[in-house]
Amino acid sequence: MSRIGGRSEPISDLYRQEIPIPPNIIEASSQELFDWITVELGKFISMHSEGLQGGEKNLGFTVSPTIAEVAASKETAITWKDSLLGDAAGNKLLNEINSAMEKHSVDKRVFALVDDTIGVLAGGRYYSKESVAAVTLGMGTNAAYIESAQSVVKWPDQTPKPEEIAINTQWGNFRSSHLPITEFDTLLDAESSYPGSQIFEKLISGTYLGETVRRVLLKMAQESALFGDIVPPKLAIPYTLRSPDMAAMHQDTSEDYEIIDEKLGEIFEITNSTTMARELVAEICDVVAERGARLVGAGIIGIVKKLDRLSNRISIITVEGGVYEHYRVFRNYLHSSVWEMLGDELSDNVIIEHSHGGSGASSIYIAASQP
Repeated sequence: MSRIGGRSEPISDLYRQEIPIPPNIIEASSQELFDWITVELGKFISMHSEGLQGGEKNLGFTVSPTIAEVAASKETAITWKDSLLGDAAGNKLLNEINSAMEKHSVDKRVFALVDDTIGVLAGGRYYSKESVAAVTLGMGTNAAYIESAQSVVKWPDQTPKPEEIAINTQWGNFRSSHLPITEFDTLLDAESSYPGSQIFEKLISGTYLGETVRRVLLKMAQESALFGDIVPPKLAIPYTLRSPDMAAMHQDTSEDYEIIDEKLGEIFEITNSTTMARELVAEICDVVAERGARLVGAGIIGIVKKLDRLSNRISIITVEGGVYEHYRVFRNYLHSSVWEMLGDELSDNVIIEHSHGGSGASSIYIAASQP
């Protein structure tokens, strides 16, 4: 790879496609899940046969260990927990994926099974040595950073210590008495599949942003007849408001909040909302999104401060995930909060960049670096 001014040239031939996994496949066995992934991969390779057929066989595969609240009551193919990438579970996944590749005659093999945040960090490091941390902001959330080996005191004595080590923080499980937790957050946590766990994630990730807004709207509907004398029944159904719909309502700039009106009808069957009620919906989305974004910003600054880079070096933070990529107002709040907390003197030292090609693409750097 060639480097210009300390940064690697972007990969020019990068093919990318996002394919949603059907609900019936998510709820099926792991074998059916990997069969489906392999078939879709085979189609993708065929579509780009000139660039992808033959050649290197190593694949990178990223996974996102998060909590699937919407499927918590069902037997799903895989339990996506923090322990997913442990040795036993990781090897089992690796064997199942590669068996599916062989079964469907896809001439590739998964070499690197990577936590998606580590994948994003690897991608950032490919482009610049000043990329010191990565954050994923999607349905779940996590952060990882590069630490000097001298600072890692619990490294096993019998294992050779490299110069630098990637630290996977699993920051979704961070909790503190200083977090701005409300009654809505407390109830959401108590009624979740994992009470007392993933507290930080429940304040900032895509799985929970819309749910928090729904809970606020429900209380307002019950106590102040926000949507009329009768509380809309669907407003009481958990996790019906997804973060993409919340983003669409929040970013509604029409004069009478036409998108909010449409979403209320589509999701909650609310067809009689007033302009004032729709304006309140937008304001609630704004409060929840800004709080989440500012918490993410504080976490980023905490990592850079821990690395002692705030005042003397440039630090690039690579961010990936649907909330960051598609939720424009959330992204803007995140950037502005970092600038505000650092002030004019230090704000130029922390650069937040969107991941080049996503966590899936980032894992290819790890796979390609292996013999």
